[in-house]
Amino acid sequence: MNRRLLLTTLVLSGCASAPVPEDYAAEKPVLSLETYFNGPLTAHGLFTDRAGKVKRRFIVKLEGRWQGGVGTLEEDFSYSDGKTERRVWTITALGDGRYRGTAADVVGEAVGEARGNALRWSYTLRLPVDGTTYDVQLDDWMYLMDDKVMLNKARMSKFGFHLGDVTLSFHKP
Repeated sequence: MNRRLLLTTLVLSGCASAPVPEDYAAEKPVLSLETYFNGPLTAHGLFTDRAGKVKRRFIVKLEGRWQGGVGTLEEDFSYSDGKTERRVWTITALGDGRYRGTAADVVGEAVGEARGNALRWSYTLRLPVDGTTYDVQLDDWMYLMDDKVMLNKARMSKFGFHLGDVTLSFHKP
């Protein structure tokens, strides 16, 4: 009997679908990038490899400004090993919770969709590692917890192969 239960569980779990933004449409508070990423923020984060081991920790100082549906988000990263990095996003609100964005180290455009308290942000990042540059895909999910805190988890992959995860906690003053 236990075999049948195990088989049923495995079959049903194989039918589970990946989340989509619409799954969070009823969640509150409602996320607006124009509101949350406006002004100064701080984020604390880490990168874990596919086994879950912490490989890198960092702090990000952010400053966002919006004008006419276009936002600029400046991100200054400070890593625990002393290295620094800067990324400047230009984000365009397309209406109906949809966004697109560009940055110097993003290949093409990032696309995003917000529903309820969640945003799914997908893009290809040009990532330098030990003298070589790799184009990696990020499936980035952000969840607004309240007007001050947002949690972020991004799955990083290459050719569909899971490389690791980036986890962040954003805080507004």
